[in-house]
Amino acid sequence: MRGYEALEERASRMLNDLLRAIERKTPRSRELFERARRVLPGGVTYHIRWFEPYPIYVERAQGPYVWDVDGNRYVDLWMGHGAHVAGHNPDFVRERVVEVLARAGSHLGFENPYAVEYAELLVKVVPSAEQVRFTNSGTEAAMFAVRLARAYTGRKRIVKVNGGWHGAYDALHVAVNPPYNVPESAGLPHDAVKYTVGVPFNDAEAVEAELRKGDVAAVIVEPVLGAGGCIEADRDYLRALRELADRYDALLVFDEVITGFRLAPGGAQEYYGVTPDVTILGKAVGGGYPGSGAIAGRAEVMRMLDHLAIPDPRRRSGHGGTFTGNPITIAAGYALVSYLHRNRGKYAEFNALWDWVRGRLQRACDSYGVDCHATGAGSMVGIHFTEVRPRRHEDAVGRRWGGVTVKALHKYMLVNGVVYLTEHMAHLLPSMAHERGHAEAFVELFESFLAELTRR
Repeated sequence: MRGYEALEERASRMLNDLLRAIERKTPRSRELFERARRVLPGGVTYHIRWFEPYPIYVERAQGPYVWDVDGNRYVDLWMGHGAHVAGHNPDFVRERVVEVLARAGSHLGFENPYAVEYAELLVKVVPSAEQVRFTNSGTEAAMFAVRLARAYTGRKRIVKVNGGWHGAYDALHVAVNPPYNVPESAGLPHDAVKYTVGVPFNDAEAVEAELRKGDVAAVIVEPVLGAGGCIEADRDYLRALRELADRYDALLVFDEVITGFRLAPGGAQEYYGVTPDVTILGKAVGGGYPGSGAIAGRAEVMRMLDHLAIPDPRRRSGHGGTFTGNPITIAAGYALVSYLHRNRGKYAEFNALWDWVRGRLQRACDSYGVDCHATGAGSMVGIHFTEVRPRRHEDAVGRRWGGVTVKALHKYMLVNGVVYLTEHMAHLLPSMAHERGHAEAFVELFESFLAELTRR
């Protein structure tokens, strides 16, 4: 379908009405935002949590739901940036945390048995994990993974995917949004990213072209683009990256901060059957608790972190952190991952449900004659108002016709009791706590939105 201008004009009228409806149902959130602007830059703790007319302020969560300060209940399809694979505040995680907190407190400052037990579990569950080191976030894990790759290979250059988000670490804070060849933040000198090059997702030839130039320490990729719009890997793309990394003696690094424990207990590497050299973990690895991060990989590579094997600190790869391996985050992570490992049979139903959702969303787009596309894998769902089905981030942003439409969809869902982020990129990260009724209701709302959008 064409007629994009007419659809965007209709979406703009819908958006105005929806914004007024949000203001009517969230007066306390508006008050909190006005207070927050005086003490928090932009009135928020993280800029992606802001949306028009102001963010809702959530004070309670359980299972698939969150409640805002005005008492409105929402079906949450964002789930703590995807951290809560089993739903908000599951009993088995909370009970384990309370048990360990009572015994050990929040931070010991010494080695503890909980971290050993959890590392043993991760080695059993994650295919690439022969050894593990914990970090305080996914960003830290990405930072240490880059340092480790450079130390192991003796090379400098990093190849990453355009649209791939690996946290705010300087060397990877590039090739996130167009133009892809400049730093993503003010205050970040170009020298900080001069050894990092971006290539299109799903393009193994572009990766090989960079590998041929030499001096590549690692190829880093999200097996399914997350913030880039939940775009799935083409068949054999990840296998091609594995073969290329081996051929050119570079490390293959999977950023599984989102896909880890979501697509399968062992993450995307289990789901796709491709094992990287190093895996970056975050979010769910800490059971949804703060300070969640880890790097895992082949023992030969991880040996570069071993101070006993390599006593000289200038010959090994540095790693540390005051709160790494703290008992609370470790307890929460162990509780979640052990539950998912024991109940791996749940993944077939979990993935099938959201495969069904993607299929229904796509049929709705086709039925209403709207150029929109449902992407993703397993329980990762992206919705794109683009001229073509996105295979890479360049398609998701460069071929988008519906900038206003995607914002109107976000507000339409919010008014009707469904929340996700962001208002500019509709990507959903549901949990096992969501039932088929929640999925069906979301599809019905999407169909209703398209019906209103296309009504003449």
